[in-house]
Amino acid sequence: MNSHPIDRRSFLTSSAAAAGLLALPKLAVAEEKSKISLGVQSYTFRNFDLEPALKRMKELGLKNAEFYSKHIPPDSSPEKLKGILDLCKEYEVTPVGFGVSGFGKDHEKNKKLFEFGKAVGLKYLSASPSMDAFDSLDKLCEEYKIAIAIHPHGPSGKGRDQWWSAEIIMKAVKDHNKLIGACLDTGHLLRMAQLGEKLDPAEQVKIMGDRNFGMHLKDHDNKKKEDVVFGDPKGTLDVAAVFKALNEVKFAGAVCIEYEANPSDPSPDMKKCVAYVRETVKNLG
Repeated sequence: MNSHPIDRRSFLTSSAAAAGLLALPKLAVAEEKSKISLGVQSYTFRNFDLEPALKRMKELGLKNAEFYSKHIPPDSSPEKLKGILDLCKEYEVTPVGFGVSGFGKDHEKNKKLFEFGKAVGLKYLSASPSMDAFDSLDKLCEEYKIAIAIHPHGPSGKGRDQWWSAEIIMKAVKDHNKLIGACLDTGHLLRMAQLGEKLDPAEQVKIMGDRNFGMHLKDHDNKKKEDVVFGDPKGTLDVAAVFKALNEVKFAGAVCIEYEANPSDPSPDMKKCVAYVRETVKNLG
């Protein structure tokens, strides 16, 4: 996943994964009663067009998604957008977010993305804004009641992303509209260890508090520099701690799993990830 404007930037045993999947119906009902829902970032299925991607989301039992521009182009005509939303409804997947998008000083350009968000019914736009965008974003968040969720992208090029931690994000947004906050990406937070910055995703959630509007949930192997299935000993993400933190800050949005490995066929690994998360949440009570 990239953050350029409008574009994107122990293993579970088979029996344990199967057991988790068998529990999906009961856990799905419990999830519907919870304020936290489970979803997917559609970049996971970047090698697929929209309908095959939606089919795979439905097979995973995921009803929420943050989409990126291949699957829902923001410059779509009203007619095309209606067709896209009808297809999402057919597969029982609700668009809750979109991104990662760039925002700058140009208010009218920013407004077009909010108009798109309104048409789709989004709750938030995951974003990588420039520092001179906030005056515009204050007005647009107030007008449209759509949140701006700043997305940290970890190591970037020879340095680090402008928005690499919750501390950096909170410092920038604390005096702005309450609908400007973060869509933390646990994988990119963990990647900062490559630059000597060890960030605890659960603590990052607590720092953002009620300014958490979305989340990309992923684990990462910093030695191989690739995403891994939740529970893989080469990863470092404490999934239970993240959900405890989300509960503590009264997060009421979608936690979107994003898996960037095996783009040709991510479904088998995604099934393990979904089963792991649901079993973890079940064990947390």
